[in-house]
Amino acid sequence: MGVENFEQIINDNYYYVDKTALISELLRSGGMVYLFTRPRRFGKTLNMSMLEYFFSIEGDQSVFDGVEISKDTKLCEEYMGKYPVISISLKGINAAAYEDAFDFAVQIMKEVAATMQFLPESKQLSEYDKSEYQKLLDGSMSEAVFCSGLKKLSILLEKHYGRKVILLIDEYDVPLAKAFENGYYDQMVFLIRSLLERALKTNNSLKFAVMTGCMRISKESIFTGLNNLKVLSITDERYNEYFGFTDTEVKNMLEYYGIEEYYEEVKRWYDGFQFGGAEVYCPWDVLNYCDKLKDHADSFPENYWINTSSNDAVRKFIQMSDNLKTKREIEKLLAGEEITKEIHQELIYPEMYQSLENVWSLLFMTGYLTQRGRVDAKRYKLAIPNLEIRDIFETQIMEYFKESVAKDGETLSGFCDALKNGEEMKVEEIFENYLKKTISVRDTFVRKASKENFYHGILLGILGVKEEWYVSSNQESGEGYSDILVEAENSEMVILIEVKYANDGNLDQACERALRQIEEKKYDEELRENGVDKILKYGIACYMKRCKVKLAEEHGDPH
Repeated sequence: MGVENFEQIINDNYYYVDKTALISELLRSGGMVYLFTRPRRFGKTLNMSMLEYFFSIEGDQSVFDGVEISKDTKLCEEYMGKYPVISISLKGINAAAYEDAFDFAVQIMKEVAATMQFLPESKQLSEYDKSEYQKLLDGSMSEAVFCSGLKKLSILLEKHYGRKVILLIDEYDVPLAKAFENGYYDQMVFLIRSLLERALKTNNSLKFAVMTGCMRISKESIFTGLNNLKVLSITDERYNEYFGFTDTEVKNMLEYYGIEEYYEEVKRWYDGFQFGGAEVYCPWDVLNYCDKLKDHADSFPENYWINTSSNDAVRKFIQMSDNLKTKREIEKLLAGEEITKEIHQELIYPEMYQSLENVWSLLFMTGYLTQRGRVDAKRYKLAIPNLEIRDIFETQIMEYFKESVAKDGETLSGFCDALKNGEEMKVEEIFENYLKKTISVRDTFVRKASKENFYHGILLGILGVKEEWYVSSNQESGEGYSDILVEAENSEMVILIEVKYANDGNLDQACERALRQIEEKKYDEELRENGVDKILKYGIACYMKRCKVKLAEEHGDPH
């Protein structure tokens, strides 16, 4: 899964979605330095591997037999296998302190240099050239040697082959992101800027360069004076279908594996990203889900983004959303609606969380929001792309809600005491207060699931923080949730709760429905057989941010 080496995909007969037309488009546009910015997991690294195998003198050209680019015989004759290529990924420069990060950077540079051990034998290189090459293999590399490493290798390769060099730099912004997280941002900016400046700006041995990253870091901070840079971001109309799968590509893949009946499901979960004018699926997710479906036809779509560190952006955003306007905007997005925002595509890491405006831009650039059209040069209509990303927002909202509940121990105790003492008015008042504070999730995306799930989740979120209680919830097959069962301390009392959503706003009626359901299911009989004497049965009805709480009258109980 997720193979990022082009040659391996072709030679080992993996299913390959053909993106080779990217090569001819790059060559036709005649640029000098390209930067492609796309969210993580959209096939950037695989495309870089494809470019490396296509241009490299050292590459095996037979891997391109039969793919799209091979039809352009003139272009293949002129460019395929004709250039020295330097390919480097900065993804591994990730450490808690600058010194360690620099060690990783040196390691990466040495590995790149080590792929060219034919250079000391080259008749085209002088003894001085060879000693310069040797410096790039030595253990203790200075910052100066590191920063001129890519330029140095370009010069040596051009001398050896008599041809200018193609430079591929993958994930150029990862070291900056990690440096910002760990507090050595300024040092890393200086290092990466020096590396790129020498490799891209003052490098006469360069044919052209391609870089990829997640963010478009502001030109002043990294690409100073680099006048030949073409930035191709998610808002550009060109190259838009080369990163991510198109609808046709996904249909073909599902058909190939004989699982086309899952098309609607795949679409609702993983489609919906709009890059330029093209709507694309996240390839990583489609591949993972197809892989599961091949072996287990009953697999459910899963969230494959959930474990990535980049979810921090959503988490921080939810924490910053305490103002009412932002809360309402998030509620609109979760309900499948669009909101209009001004997007700043050029940011530097220290600015990203400085204002909500910047966080909106960050969420857009990293794929947690996508565009549904432009309003003017800077403003876009933003939406949540699909169910998978919506699931991340829901999870983070719930996590943040639980944290807030835990922080406010007084309200929590008040709520639990009121539940235990059968004070329905107080339970109602505190629960309604929680509902007003949190971001509500209307289940408009989900066809079958009832609106009760959200309120049920909020209740579980509150009760789950009360550590001395045992809380369980019967989750019925596909029909949403049923009751919550709470065993208070020492099991001397059980609280049963049924939540209903009042579609028509009639809270009293919905409360009665909830209580009837508890009676019909006879949960209390089994509990009494197990020796529980005190059982409180609550019906809770909700509508928008309002709720109604009723306690069932116990037989023979004056309540």
